[in-house]
Amino acid sequence: MEMKTHPLKIFTGRATRHLTEKICDSLDVDLGHSSCPVFADGEFEPCYEETIRGSHIFIVQSTPPTADNLLELLLMVDAAKRASAYKVIAVVPYFGYARQDRKDKPRVSIGAKLVADLLTVSGIDRLITMDLHADQIQGFFNVPVDHLYASTLFVPFIEKMGLDNVIIASPDVGGTKRANTYAKMLNTGIVICHKTRARPNEVGNMTVIGEVENKDVIIVDDMIDTAGTITKAANLMKKKGARSVRAFAAHGVLSGPALERIEKSELEEVYFTDSIKPKTGCDKIKYISTAEAFGEAIRRVYKNQSISSLYYK
Repeated sequence: MEMKTHPLKIFTGRATRHLTEKICDSLDVDLGHSSCPVFADGEFEPCYEETIRGSHIFIVQSTPPTADNLLELLLMVDAAKRASAYKVIAVVPYFGYARQDRKDKPRVSIGAKLVADLLTVSGIDRLITMDLHADQIQGFFNVPVDHLYASTLFVPFIEKMGLDNVIIASPDVGGTKRANTYAKMLNTGIVICHKTRARPNEVGNMTVIGEVENKDVIIVDDMIDTAGTITKAANLMKKKGARSVRAFAAHGVLSGPALERIEKSELEEVYFTDSIKPKTGCDKIKYISTAEAFGEAIRRVYKNQSISSLYYK
């Protein structure tokens, strides 16, 4: 009996339809039909509205706000396995709980490991994601992880901006490796901000290590949440003589006072990918789409082709 090819089907969770539709356009495939009825008490039940038996299923879902969207993704994976999908690949542009990658104080969970276990047990065969808070989170999974980098989008964009005297900056010591990668790709120098935290999401003191006078500073990070760190760093660098300050971050979480802080800061522009649904209310914020990058990763995974060329930072 002749073996039939396993068809490619792409579905989306409710949080990431804006991106999944663009991914489907880049691949010239139709978005799969699914629904997610919500009961009166808030419980929801994802459902596939077409047959997926024997299909290669890609489910696109970022996880902020983390609880509902993560659970929706888990339920969609479980439903796909029970509907006899051939392979189930979770495409998680923004991986929530990634900041909880270690025990940095007593009696706390390692949330990133727990989420990795939940996804693995739910039945995923592979994970595709972008700019994890820490690269070692890939090791929390017992299935293959394709870790893409926003730098593949940001670096060519920065090069086309035509800035005269660029220097890359890390908003904290933990982001030094990322900043160094950008600096090598752009053949420029690096400065580092050293900060202390009074409590989560609140920056205490900050100092700049390196020279920024008359420089066009590009601050790079994996995410911006409340924007306290990034705006304080930008204001400090401007005070120390920087000609301009811009920020590039893969994920625009933008919680609480983030938009107001960015608007009032010395930042000229802030660039994010569309891994999280774009927010309005601040003219300084701009978005660069990841649709083609994720679309190409999906195409290569489906065709069993190498995607290592998409990994370079």
